[in-house]
Amino acid sequence: MTRRTSVPLRVGSVWIGGDAPIVVQSMTKTDTRDIPATINQIKELEDCGCEIIRLAVPDKEAAQGLADIRRSVSLPMIADIHFDYRLALAALQSGIDGLRLNPANIGDKEQIAGVVAAAREREVPIRIGVNAGSLPAGFQPGSPLVNRMVNMALEQIRLMEDLDFNLIKVSLKAFDVSSTVQAYQLIADRMRYPLHLGITEAGPKRIGAIRSAVGLGILLYQGIGDTIRVSLSSHPCEEVFTAYEVLKGLELRERGPVLVSCPSCGRAEVDIISLAEAVSERLQKISKPVKVAVMGCVVNGPGEARHADIGIACGKGKGAIFRKGEVVGTVEEQDLLETLMAEVEDLDRKGLDRG
Repeated sequence: MTRRTSVPLRVGSVWIGGDAPIVVQSMTKTDTRDIPATINQIKELEDCGCEIIRLAVPDKEAAQGLADIRRSVSLPMIADIHFDYRLALAALQSGIDGLRLNPANIGDKEQIAGVVAAAREREVPIRIGVNAGSLPAGFQPGSPLVNRMVNMALEQIRLMEDLDFNLIKVSLKAFDVSSTVQAYQLIADRMRYPLHLGITEAGPKRIGAIRSAVGLGILLYQGIGDTIRVSLSSHPCEEVFTAYEVLKGLELRERGPVLVSCPSCGRAEVDIISLAEAVSERLQKISKPVKVAVMGCVVNGPGEARHADIGIACGKGKGAIFRKGEVVGTVEEQDLLETLMAEVEDLDRKGLDRG
């Protein structure tokens, strides 16, 4: 696939757009005014692979608290601003690395001009974050939703460019996949700024992960997108995990293991479902991009296990352990999990060599 060419910009220490890899971000779900809890969640997110973090800024206390949070964490921080432009100014004074503005609820051009001037002075990028659900009722009411979303973004881009500001990132999010995909496709060739992808309000963990994977997968496969966030009604680390699985599925990023497991069927003679779930849980602690296969019978089992870095092909009450295509042992069913994970952890410690 060929990536859409976008103008690179820097958010804190992280480059996005241009030749930079697609960046994974999330959003804290703590009350930003609870500074210790917010710091702890950001550090937790950093440990699970988050690269940029966004924080809600509902009032002045939250905006001022960003300074203490900024001093305590290393992830680039983006302030999420709605309704009150003064919160954006306060966030900039607190040392924020980026702003997200919703043009639907900060529409006064003089107020936006003040925020843009302060951001330009500090070289802080601004994301124009258009959401389908919050478009003003009076904005081009006769046009289709997707056109309204795109035109709102383009109007804000022109305003910021007229103010001599070009540190711009754009998002066009909707709940439904089709509107989101169409909006990004429509704007992709009409401007060169980086695009942040997401399906907004995607739902709880399982439902939201599927909806997000469909929408993000379509766009990423078309080369559209520079940063992504999976919006789930779940712990934010689940958002990060799902985002990396989408990117790994398209071979756009490598982070952590890839698990291949058969769905099980009447031929399986071990409890392959429980084994695969247990392996998946344990693999979350592995850092290297090792490919692990958990296979349940002789149809595809030996072949898939041989093609993985570490694999197991199960038979009646036992399984053969493969390491880089070679059988290294046969173990009883009750020992499959621990033996397989010992092999994975050994490879993780020693380093992955696929040469």
